[in-house]
Amino acid sequence: MSRRRLSRPLPLGLCSVALLLLLLLLGGFWGSWCPRNPPPSREEALPPAGAAGAGRSEVGAGRVTYVRSLKRDRPAARAQDAEGLGPDCCRSPLLQGRRKSLRWHIALQPWVSPRHSLEEEAARFLDYISSSQVPCTNMDEKSLMGSSEETQEPWAVCLDNTFHLARQMHTRQCRIYSVGLGSGDKHFEEEMARAGCEVHYFDPSVKEAHVLKREGYWHHRISIDWRDPNPAIAAHRQPITTKKLGVIMNEFGHRKIDVLKADLESAEWKILENLILENVIEEIGQLVFAIHLHWPGFEVSGGDNDVVRYWYSLLKELELTGFKLFCSYKNVNKPQIFLQKQAFNASSSYILSWVNTQWGQH
Repeated sequence: MSRRRLSRPLPLGLCSVALLLLLLLLGGFWGSWCPRNPPPSREEALPPAGAAGAGRSEVGAGRVTYVRSLKRDRPAARAQDAEGLGPDCCRSPLLQGRRKSLRWHIALQPWVSPRHSLEEEAARFLDYISSSQVPCTNMDEKSLMGSSEETQEPWAVCLDNTFHLARQMHTRQCRIYSVGLGSGDKHFEEEMARAGCEVHYFDPSVKEAHVLKREGYWHHRISIDWRDPNPAIAAHRQPITTKKLGVIMNEFGHRKIDVLKADLESAEWKILENLILENVIEEIGQLVFAIHLHWPGFEVSGGDNDVVRYWYSLLKELELTGFKLFCSYKNVNKPQIFLQKQAFNASSSYILSWVNTQWGQH
């Protein structure tokens, strides 16, 4: 009697095992129809308008995913998509970071004398920006420097074969970045575009976010800054798109710039410092910068003697990266003011042109 009672639960145990196996089989079958991951959002599944084939890879039938090289650049890339950058402009894969580690400040040069006098610092600085460091025998004043009657500002580039720009122009592979703040004269940009260069002009005052002015000549409503955007302010609430130059190059997929022209109304000092500290300067072939001496410039602090020492140290740091000055233009039509003083026979504005003597060696 006791043996039969012990054997009665066995059929129920077998049923439990069979039921468990059935559930496992059903679970595997159901899992083949229900993906474990949630379906992609509309933003990830659908390509932006005009971006066919840009940064995408097809996985299976009807499913598209986006491939980004750097996760930290994904928000910037989405902002680029939102601004409507077309494939003919600058839609390219994001680039990897710069090779060298970043620095926080430039090395200041020693004072001219223990007196730390403004007069001595100014004399050293003005002599430095007025003295060519490398000769350039081929500068086309008519087509590349602008009409003196129109601008009185020669934006000089060097076409000597030693420095590669002429060859890049001949093969129509040169790229120009021009950074301005509402300047009306675009003679330089237009002539460089006619010469076969790809020209990108950045100015926060232009009307449209990105517009093709003519073949190879783009306008972008972007303000160039030396600081990262404030993370406390949402991008869509900022009236102007503001980015570092290195970030723009990364988003546009531009590893090299043959010429960087800049007229930034005293922001040039911090912009140049940022290019040096983040090693972006190594990817530029020639610099054509307007420098302004009537006041220290944005975020440049200290007394007048400290300011001039900083200016000089910054240009010496540029020289250490391989850049040599080949053209210096003193604008006599500007007020003759140096740090709010009519002194040292200086103009408030100079245009300086450098060539990267190590271009192509990095």
